Amino acid sequence: MTHVGRFRKNNEDVFLALTYDACEARYLGKTGQGDFSTGDFVFAVSDGMGGAKSGEFASKITVEKITRLMPRAYKLAAQGLGSGFEEVLNELCHQVHADLLKLGRSYAECAGMGATLSLACFSPGWMHFVHVGDSRIYYLPASGGMTQLTHDHSHVGWLRRNGKLNEREARTHPAKNVLNQALGAGQQTLRPHLGSISCHAGDRFLICSDGVIDGLWDARLLEHVTAPSPDRPKATKIVELAVSESGRDNCTAIVVELA
Repeated sequence: MTHVGRFRKNNEDVFLALTYDACEARYLGKTGQGDFSTGDFVFAVSDGMGGAKSGEFASKITVEKITRLMPRAYKLAAQGLGSGFEEVLNELCHQVHADLLKLGRSYAECAGMGATLSLACFSPGWMHFVHVGDSRIYYLPASGGMTQLTHDHSHVGWLRRNGKLNEREARTHPAKNVLNQALGAGQQTLRPHLGSISCHAGDRFLICSDGVIDGLWDARLLEHVTAPSPDRPKATKIVELAVSESGRDNCTAIVVELA
């Protein structure tokens, strides 16, 4: 689910849901079920930044590049090269980064445009992720609790990770939206956050943009991802609540549940 929010004119958030094999990638719907018999899965959220509509353009370029490169990751996994996922995901980020920088240098309306990326690849028993910026991936194991897997690429995020700020202080810090890592955005160096986690039936994952974080505390995210939601998809409910509580930014969420 994605929503423009209550104050923005453009939605610069983009989400992606794909199943893919060694030959092609296929788009998934906003809701549904699938299994690994026909391929692996990738889910991603990208939040664009830049003047006019260049932020919207940047996030769309990001997810289009993902669609073209993911079949290569499947080939590596099929060959038993699990470590190849990190190589592919790292290459993906650097290719998008280079494309955005080139466009920013070539066209005045694209100067400084950039995007965040939080991407999760699911293969049997594993989730591999790559992350740049301040969108987030949360892991909610079947045993309970919730962990933020990704690092917010900001000084405020560093302060929070090192115990120098609590959640309330980080949420209200005046520099909370100042990133030190992004795809494009005129930055010349890129150090994506890469990782893997084994996953099992009953585990859940939440991928969301910073607009959702602005509206909902971690405790409420945990509550709504784990609580039964027979009336509508959990991602829809989370985004609607984030918009009602804040809505100052675009809001996007993906909820993945392993059966």
